[in-house]
Amino acid sequence: MTESARTDRLPPLAPAQLNDAQRKAAQALINGPRKGVKGPFVPLLRSPELMDRIQRVGEYLRYDSILPRRINEWVTLIVAREWSEPFEWSVHYPLALEAGVAQTTLDELAQGSRPQQMAADEALAWDFTLELTRNKGVSDITWQRALAQWQEQGTVELVGLIGYFTGMVMMLNAAHTPAITPVPLPVLPR
Repeated sequence: MTESARTDRLPPLAPAQLNDAQRKAAQALINGPRKGVKGPFVPLLRSPELMDRIQRVGEYLRYDSILPRRINEWVTLIVAREWSEPFEWSVHYPLALEAGVAQTTLDELAQGSRPQQMAADEALAWDFTLELTRNKGVSDITWQRALAQWQEQGTVELVGLIGYFTGMVMMLNAAHTPAITPVPLPVLPR
């Protein structure tokens, strides 16, 4: 089924529909760096306490992590690509370009293949992310490479970033939340 053929299962709520807890959680998002209730936060607003707690984790990982912004955006796109999730892809693709990930690298990722020319830290982030998502763990060699690159805090934050965005794309895919801008992101074979 194509993205455009899916029905949004949990569309945005009208302001009049919000209860006090939902209004408070929505206002916290609006007042923060996201400036609005978008993407996974639209369905999550049905559980305002969960949304608030999750958004604070995501806010730290996106805006305050010690990982370089380029790696942060790159990993987000790897996760979005693994789940064929168009909302996060459409949001983070231009952010990754702006952060310095090469257009050709992103285009190869969009096609579902390992990019041929990545910076060394991008290749490490690729290996780490795919090992963790596909194998449900990370080899000792990859773990040691990550420690050498990002030390313990950065490696822990890398795992947190992968987990956070995996949860977000799961919510988006389950709720059929549409992308802001339609993107041609074919579903990858399993």
